[in-house]
Amino acid sequence: MLRSIMFVGTASDVGKSVITAGFCRIFRQDGYQPAPFKAQNMSLNSYATPEGLEIGRAQAVQAEAAGIACHVDMNPVLLKPTSDQASQVVLNGRPIGTQTAYEYFRANDRHELFAAATQAYDRLAARFSPVVLEGAGSISELNLKRRDITNLRMAQHAGAATYLIADIDKGGVFGSVYGTLALLEPAEKACIKGIIINKFRGDARLFADGRQQLEDLTGVPVVGVLPYFRDIFVEEEDSVVLAYKQRRARLAGRVRVAVVLLGRMSNFTDFDVLNHDARTDVFFTHEATEINEADIIILPGSKNTIADLLALQRSGLAAAIVAAHAAGKTVVGICGGYQMLGRSVEDPDGVEGRVGAAAGLGLLPVRTVLQGEKTTRQRQFSFRDERPASCRGYEIHMGQTLAEGPPHPVATLDDGTPDGYFAGPHCWGTYLHGILDNPVVIDALLAPHTRQIVSAPVDFVAFKNEQYDRLAALIRENVDMQQIYAALQS
Repeated sequence: MLRSIMFVGTASDVGKSVITAGFCRIFRQDGYQPAPFKAQNMSLNSYATPEGLEIGRAQAVQAEAAGIACHVDMNPVLLKPTSDQASQVVLNGRPIGTQTAYEYFRANDRHELFAAATQAYDRLAARFSPVVLEGAGSISELNLKRRDITNLRMAQHAGAATYLIADIDKGGVFGSVYGTLALLEPAEKACIKGIIINKFRGDARLFADGRQQLEDLTGVPVVGVLPYFRDIFVEEEDSVVLAYKQRRARLAGRVRVAVVLLGRMSNFTDFDVLNHDARTDVFFTHEATEINEADIIILPGSKNTIADLLALQRSGLAAAIVAAHAAGKTVVGICGGYQMLGRSVEDPDGVEGRVGAAAGLGLLPVRTVLQGEKTTRQRQFSFRDERPASCRGYEIHMGQTLAEGPPHPVATLDDGTPDGYFAGPHCWGTYLHGILDNPVVIDALLAPHTRQIVSAPVDFVAFKNEQYDRLAALIRENVDMQQIYAALQS
């Protein structure tokens, strides 16, 4: 048995999620039974567990790295932003309502949420060792610390050996590390067993003096300096990374696939397999001119379908998508994007907000009514006339979409239920996230635009396992694992 380990940060987006996944794989390789845990996650990337409950996608990825099925106990509290001011609160896998930031952080003392988080951790710790915890944002946000249920309060409950991660690529690493630790109370600082410097560019030996200076300043050892890398693929936690995917050089001879950037875009991991297909050039955009240059346009999921739909119409993107379809381009919608392609999206109960209805793009003869009950399921299905049902995906949506006329489903689910609407190879929509992870679907999507075929489809499961192994090897090479194990065995 090992004590738990926790990775916290000087700020958001310093690499906590990826490093947590790497350590999950290391512990698995070394014969332990690790499991990831994040008490509270804020993300529009989510996933359905085998039990039909919802957790943050990052914890599902970390569970995959650990070689186990994901479980709701790995992420008991999930916040899914619906606007700049409010989020849907998902507790133990089920939505319990939408709250403003003030209601969540100020009006609510969060005793019940912290109790739920500690209970989930305790259940997990009874089954796995070590539990690999991830913090959220910065651990030194003084105005939020009293209400914190994710960072050092959780580390103290778990008795976790805690490591502070700082992103040197952002600049100011000395100030961020020193300031973060200086603002901790003695009991909190006692949790910190080491510092990991992440995203170092160049020869790490040049930072030898910096390591010693940080240790002298803080009294905490620097246990590793991880290099900046672009050649290891691990799913990113949230849409902050999409800024780097918007602009890229055009790849000659490939099918251009434009994924429309929505304000509340969710589950952008739906396009990872497609992006690794040798026939495609996938890019994210909110520019009408780039829509016109694409062969295929995909409207992704959204946490606020009506608001994002109205934004598309105001910006001219909706008209550009309709014009692209008229010009023979392929237009596909997934989840919220499927709803937008219909004739209307209605919200009579105010599930998303105050706007009761909005006209859709009108490319599919369907109408959607949003409802308070959320559907979260993993699914096996057959795509079009494919037999047997060999495809896999998952549903996460609030609403029902009905065809105005005879049904023309995109897929038939494992229980016989039809899904989506297929207006032809150039326009269809589905509720199934992960549908593009299936080679038969990708082949059908690309068929109108290329004669090229892939002799051996990408085995994405094997590919991801290779990436987790490479990440683990990188961490082992650059982190003092002897110190880590000593802290976990003490």
